[in-house]
Amino acid sequence: MKAVLFENIGLPQEVLQLKEIDKPTPAPGEICVKVSKANIVPADIMFIRDMYGLRPHPPQIGGFEACGTVDSCGEGVDMPEGSKVIFTQTGVWAEYVCVAANTVIPQPPTLSDQVACQAFINPLTAYGMLIRADLEEGDFLLITAAASAFSKFVIQFAAARGINVIGTVRRDEQKEELLALGAHTIINEKTENLYKAIKAATNGDMAKSAFDAVGGELGDKVLNCLQQGGMLQVYGLLSLQPIPLNSGLLIFKDLNVQGFWLTTWFMSLSGDERRSIIPKILGMLTTNELKADVEAEYSLDQFQEAIKHMESEGRKGKILFSF
Repeated sequence: MKAVLFENIGLPQEVLQLKEIDKPTPAPGEICVKVSKANIVPADIMFIRDMYGLRPHPPQIGGFEACGTVDSCGEGVDMPEGSKVIFTQTGVWAEYVCVAANTVIPQPPTLSDQVACQAFINPLTAYGMLIRADLEEGDFLLITAAASAFSKFVIQFAAARGINVIGTVRRDEQKEELLALGAHTIINEKTENLYKAIKAATNGDMAKSAFDAVGGELGDKVLNCLQQGGMLQVYGLLSLQPIPLNSGLLIFKDLNVQGFWLTTWFMSLSGDERRSIIPKILGMLTTNELKADVEAEYSLDQFQEAIKHMESEGRKGKILFSF
């Protein structure tokens, strides 16, 4: 079977390879899934560079999130072949993947593969960060990289609860779509003064909470835009630069800075909580109450083009591998 893997740590464009490897056999408690679609997320890139919370073990197949059909079952598993499932684990950029049967999510019949393969990581992270932010109707939430797939989920979840989302972008042409999705205000962080724009948008109240994916200089500006007792949740580092924390600002404005990693948060929930959240999100995706965009699909043979497209600026949807 074909798989996109890396034998050395480094930039994806330099270390990824397409190789023919043996098809895996499911162990007891596992199923072998024939992959239909696989997502490409920033965490995949960080993983290949060994800058993620999970460590790669080369030779390592890339990818964290996918959907597919049950091809075969290991001992102790009774799951009909051909059943459609959604799953997340390391090494999904391959034609076949073995995964623990008790971790897959049944794919609703009316949910397309294009949406199913991105139905876990981004929507659940957005949902979890909003729960932790504990915002009420009328509160202001500031998000960076507002045109990302993740941020679009945040905007939709928040708008449904009456939370006012202020987002930052780098291109004016990205504003209209995000405002139509439910954002309150979209700011071009390249051409506008972030502090002044947020002060105007909030009538001087500033943001009660913020989600930052960028870090560096922009992360510092975001901290300055929080109100007294505000919270910043950090979930990414697109700039690859740490946020220069102003100790005085943290002390005298009583600010709270937290990291958010989906794996840690999700595992902190009870089994009942986990089982209740996933059907809710899948239901919203199925009815299109929650929209997920796709910009392009590539075959595994086109992995270089896919990664380049995923890392390009100005995208309006997800980049997927299609099998």
